[in-house]
Amino acid sequence: MLEVLHSLLFSTLDAAPALVFAALGAMLSERAGVVSVGVEGMMRTGAFCAAVAALAMPTPVAVLVGMGAGAAIAAVHGFLSIRWRSDQVVSGMALNLVAMAGGTFLLESLFGPNGTPAITQLPRWNVPGLSAVPLLGALSGHAAPTYLALTLPFLFHLLLSRTPLGLRLRAVGDKPHAVATLGLSVSALRWGAVLGGGLMAGLGGAVLSTAVLDRFEQHTPAGLGFMALAAMVFGRWTPLGAFAAALFFAFGNALRIGLASSAPWLLDLVPQGFLLALPYLLTLLVLALQGQRGHAPAALGTPYEQESR
Repeated sequence: MLEVLHSLLFSTLDAAPALVFAALGAMLSERAGVVSVGVEGMMRTGAFCAAVAALAMPTPVAVLVGMGAGAAIAAVHGFLSIRWRSDQVVSGMALNLVAMAGGTFLLESLFGPNGTPAITQLPRWNVPGLSAVPLLGALSGHAAPTYLALTLPFLFHLLLSRTPLGLRLRAVGDKPHAVATLGLSVSALRWGAVLGGGLMAGLGGAVLSTAVLDRFEQHTPAGLGFMALAAMVFGRWTPLGAFAAALFFAFGNALRIGLASSAPWLLDLVPQGFLLALPYLLTLLVLALQGQRGHAPAALGTPYEQESR
């Protein structure tokens, strides 16, 4: 029994970082009032650019390239949403479609439909003395992003709740006109949040191709961006809430893998498609239970117009 729990916990911690980073990025953007539907496209772009960069440079540097690529896509979204005051949902969905089609075109043009060549994964760290401890040993043997994902939500919580910058970001998502009366730039704050969200989403995508996988594949990130959005909503737009929800969804993915490998007889009783859909079914269930109890920022999705003050 302990072995099964150890395996589930280890797989959960392996799958969680991409979701955690993307959920934190979406949360950061939306707390500043800019809808982040395009997080799926940012993850896909980050994953592709990191995998391609890793073919020519050290993998940790390639992760930084993936983060920059995610921020570049976020900059397009910021330009459309903040500068031109476009519909933020439409802008985000357009970016998702462009990233899907563009990634597929570049992948097949450069490497073929089966994915990029294998790359060197990020190194895994073994924590001395922890491997032999029941259950806690599952914390050892992961790449650096896993440990970063376990600490970053708490740093984001401190940022948003204890620092002047965090309070300004929260205020600009709720009452941007009140922020403007203090002489602060609403556009600058929103730009910073959108670009920061893009960096985080790009990091989530880069982790997929350099730590979870060892390549970029045709369907990466396979809907994880939308799952990250669901985690953010279920977490009520808070860093720790989004972190807990992302861990729950990662556990659903680990449970799917564990059931398929440790109980193959289930495939005779349950269609394989059901196991593949299990993480997404959990996402839908969580959103259904969430209902109307969300605490979205008051000005979320509303373009700021200075002349309307």
